[in-house]
Amino acid sequence: MISMRQLDRMRHWLGRLLASDPGQIRFYKAGRATISLIASVFTTLLIMRAAGNSVISPAIVSGMVGLLGIMAVMDDAKEKMKITTLLLAPSAMFGITAGSLSGNAYYIDVLMIVIIFCSFYLTRFGTRYFSLSMLAFMTIYISSVLKLHSHQLPWFFAGITIGVIYAYVVNFILFQDTAKNLRRSIRSFHIQSNLTFNLLINAMHDPEISLKRKKEIQKNVLKLKEYAVIVSGYIKAEDIEEMWPGLTQAQLRLYVFDTGMLVETLADSIRSLKNADALEIEDIRLLLIQATKALRDAEVLAKLPEEQNLEEAERAVQRLRLTILDLLNREQPPKGWVFLIRRIESIANHVIEGATTIQQSLLANTRVQAEPEENRKDSKEDDTPKEETGLKTSTKKAYQALVAGVLSIIIGQLISPTQPYWVLLTAFIVLLGTESIGRIYTKGFQRSLGTIIGAVIGFLMAKLLSGQPVIEVILLFAVIFLAFYLLTVSYTIMSMFITMLIAFMYDILLGGITFELIRARVTDTIAGALIALVVSTFVFPKKTKQKVAESINEFFIELKPYVTEYVRSFHEDVNVKELSEKAFTLDQKLQTIKDEAKSLLQRPGSPTYTDMTRWFTALSAINYYAKHLVASSYRKGFDYPEELVEVFEKTEEKLSHNIVTLNAMLKESEMDEKVMYRLENEREQIERLAPSRKQTQRDLIHHLYYVWRINHSLVELGTELGAREK
Repeated sequence: MISMRQLDRMRHWLGRLLASDPGQIRFYKAGRATISLIASVFTTLLIMRAAGNSVISPAIVSGMVGLLGIMAVMDDAKEKMKITTLLLAPSAMFGITAGSLSGNAYYIDVLMIVIIFCSFYLTRFGTRYFSLSMLAFMTIYISSVLKLHSHQLPWFFAGITIGVIYAYVVNFILFQDTAKNLRRSIRSFHIQSNLTFNLLINAMHDPEISLKRKKEIQKNVLKLKEYAVIVSGYIKAEDIEEMWPGLTQAQLRLYVFDTGMLVETLADSIRSLKNADALEIEDIRLLLIQATKALRDAEVLAKLPEEQNLEEAERAVQRLRLTILDLLNREQPPKGWVFLIRRIESIANHVIEGATTIQQSLLANTRVQAEPEENRKDSKEDDTPKEETGLKTSTKKAYQALVAGVLSIIIGQLISPTQPYWVLLTAFIVLLGTESIGRIYTKGFQRSLGTIIGAVIGFLMAKLLSGQPVIEVILLFAVIFLAFYLLTVSYTIMSMFITMLIAFMYDILLGGITFELIRARVTDTIAGALIALVVSTFVFPKKTKQKVAESINEFFIELKPYVTEYVRSFHEDVNVKELSEKAFTLDQKLQTIKDEAKSLLQRPGSPTYTDMTRWFTALSAINYYAKHLVASSYRKGFDYPEELVEVFEKTEEKLSHNIVTLNAMLKESEMDEKVMYRLENEREQIERLAPSRKQTQRDLIHHLYYVWRINHSLVELGTELGAREK
């Protein structure tokens, strides 16, 4: 493992390369899928050649099953995934058999439409049924295109069995070490955080921060936030036990969260300190640089004490704390920028405390007892998902798929009589994983664009390499790997590689590829995307604004217990150590809002764009303020008069009311006048009655500052929707 102390000497691009794809999860999943596909294809071919059969189509089906056995199995537990993988065999065999029994022209049409309907409808019972339905659909499609006969089925059954066996072996036996994925994820997170630390150190050294450096820092901070969310999802108790015995899941997640927050706070504060000329004071600048370097160089997860290098970080943060106390205790009022440094010290101290706890757990090799379940029930009462009223989302999606399927087959027969189901396949894929009209439009456009680009490149390369099957097969496997490796990065690029794959397969299987053939696939793809868009617009349509509003509602549902528990902790014994867990969830909810609003944010100049930009900015601010509360959540021992207890209760009540009111206003088009409460009175009482900085070590006002900022943003959003301030 690369030492964190050596990263400042690495070239930035090399560090970026090492840190990309946290844990190499995308790489290993795409690699597993490709290995399973290759092994399935060549094993089936060898067996068939040994039996004197030269037909290639069973091997192709075997490879497809091996591939989908990795990529299409999406259950939330490993044991469930194993069962689903094994169930793929009967599903694929059913599809191959059913597709070969075409008695009339409409049999396959009806069968495919039924399968597509079931694939969406049955998702209410679990993702397993979608995986099984999708494979059945693909095998019916292949069987109908190949016009199989009953005497050919045994070889296809054998190929399917081989594909399922390889998918199971590759996924659950050869590459089951998820603990190593966790180690690689943490390593990527460390590298990215230290790259950003280096940029911040350079910025502190520079007299002025250039626009280019500002953008680079912002880009790296956003990348680190993305890594933190990804890495937190990989942190599982069993993997931690294997990699770092004695460490708990909560400890590691908290450490990842605090480190990300420290970097984000440093980036924001340094920019403000530069603007206030605070970094012109050499002592302040040197202290911040020393503290940042020490935190960058700390090897928190090192098992040997001499490798951890945490003492220097502790000393640096202690020096920073003493300087802040000196500035606050002077006769003249402290300047505003002092509180920026205080925020840095507060979060840096969190990182140190979390790191110290981690090291103690590692050295003692004893697991800290998890928090009793009964202490964690306060926040759950409002988080229980409510039962959907009316038709379920899965049912609406199924009816959309039903209508899209019928239209796709009709239009497919008109524009591609020889292969009419390509339009249906595209409509099916575009509807998959999308709800709003805007998301379907975006996905359809990306798929069409990727198909056009892939068709041009694939056609030219297939023509160029025609007659060289070995090279084409190698490239075919390469584009399969790249398609799935980049699936979550760019849907357009993934579609491009899939189209290139089709071009190579046509050339290999048909002995050549024509411009008319590849043009037909492009036309079918565009037609399928348009059908999906039209159907989603008229059949149980969900407007983009409606879906965005639902996503915002989910964000506020998560925010409510987060903020109210924090305020309650000042007057009750409430455990708030799980705030970091909820902060990651808030990040994910905010990203969902951004994804759902993407089509609205791509129309600059429109009123919708202006409104959505303003709302997203406000929600981002709320998320930012909420995450900063974690930096205060572990500070205990606040001193304040008894009469402030009632003020805290009122603050909590008003925050809860404002969030509930906002949710109601987002759901209802017509409603009675709503009221949003400001916290000026409560703030005034706290500021008047709270002990001064000289009277106590815990500054109550400082730790409630972001609560007031959150409520201010909530009130602003509420009044924009028509509520009255009070």
